[in-house]
Amino acid sequence: MSDSQPPMQDWNAFAEQWNEQFLEALEDNMEAQAQFVESWSETVGEVSEDNEISDGVEGYARAYETWMNASQQMVDRMNDQLEGEDVDVEEFRDIWLNTANEAFKDVMSTTAFAKMTGETVGDVLEMQQQADEAAQETLRSLGFATQDDVVEIGDRLVELERRQHDVERKLDRVLDHLEDES
Repeated sequence: MSDSQPPMQDWNAFAEQWNEQFLEALEDNMEAQAQFVESWSETVGEVSEDNEISDGVEGYARAYETWMNASQQMVDRMNDQLEGEDVDVEEFRDIWLNTANEAFKDVMSTTAFAKMTGETVGDVLEMQQQADEAAQETLRSLGFATQDDVVEIGDRLVELERRQHDVERKLDRVLDHLEDES
């Protein structure tokens, strides 16, 4: 019996140290998330109206709550494992993956996120249009056909083909009329 006590004491010391490290990491995580929410709130405040700020902060608060619930689930499952329950390692992974999905939904469903995303997409499309215009101008100055030139030529060809068909139909009617008179 005395031989089994030192390993149990070692295990208890290890488990206690591991729990302390886990709780420290959890506290650091909570502090980092709080700083993130604060930073995000300040950023959104610079570009959003009051109702959008409120919606954005609520979304991030829901995401924060989702992460805190996941942390609690992790602690609960870790305690279950320490008490001898067989907890699959994949369960821990699933908790974090599901939490990440939920937290992203909490954030991405806000009007503030939608507005910022829309503004970003608008800015990117505007920059792309400017780049396209610069490319077109460069090609034109080098004497190459631009996309606009090719489209214009294509439109002209379609119009010429339409007119040709009209002339052919009229010519066919004239020929039919001449044949009928003969």
